[in-house]
Amino acid sequence: MRISIAATLLALSSAASAATQWSFTDGSVTVAAKGGEGVTEKFSAASRAKNQVDLGHTGSLKLSLTAEEGGKAKRPHQAFLVLREAASGLEAPFPLTIKESGKGSVKLTQKDLPVQLLHSAAPLEAKIVLGSFGSSKAIVASVFDIQVVRDPNSANTYESPLRYGKRPEIHHIFRADPKNPPKIISLAFAAAVLAAIPVLFISWLALGANVSHAGKALSAAPISHAVFYGSILAMEGVFFLYYSSWNLFQTLPAIAVVGVVAFLSGNSALGEVQQRRLAGER
Repeated sequence: MRISIAATLLALSSAASAATQWSFTDGSVTVAAKGGEGVTEKFSAASRAKNQVDLGHTGSLKLSLTAEEGGKAKRPHQAFLVLREAASGLEAPFPLTIKESGKGSVKLTQKDLPVQLLHSAAPLEAKIVLGSFGSSKAIVASVFDIQVVRDPNSANTYESPLRYGKRPEIHHIFRADPKNPPKIISLAFAAAVLAAIPVLFISWLALGANVSHAGKALSAAPISHAVFYGSILAMEGVFFLYYSSWNLFQTLPAIAVVGVVAFLSGNSALGEVQQRRLAGER
């Protein structure tokens, strides 16, 4: 079996190239207060800083490192310091200024932080992101934590914005059905209606109503007159049922049916009355 040495070397070089990854060395972060000495913490791609750093309202933070690709110092295409709030997942990137030698740095104060991160009660996680074109893998390394120490004399005017998401289930409470008026009012109106009935009959007699023609009218058109007067009583019954127990959707169809019957029977009954009027009997 013959093995090509050139092909083997090419495969090994390709595997080595694919295995290369961006990294960094000489990582350090220095937090200095205004007019005071700075506190420096060291970190690397494999280990975080031992202590948390505090960024006060008058202090400044400076981060520096040396970027490497495959163990050689090099300038990446992208280099960021990313601050992340663990509770909400919000992140803010800060680009590093990188030289051709791979040395890079970034400097920031509390004024550079977004208001959401500035008012965070928990420490912010600091991550280094390095990446570029080619087959080398990018690196995202958590390096240290930052505690933002705000000015105690400054007013906290920040209000958390409304965030859209899943809300609790809404249970609709519908308005109760309308109730009937008090019985005393209903009885008063019923008494007024009943008291008007004798007045109605007395008025008919005073106006010359011919009650003696009732038998002749019923014999000439018994069905029309009976159905007409029956439909009037049925309409009153529908109104009573609506007042006592029915709803509007039950009442409207009943009114439509009784109204059509009253119209047809009343038309026939009035035709019979007109015939007697033309005959001079009324």
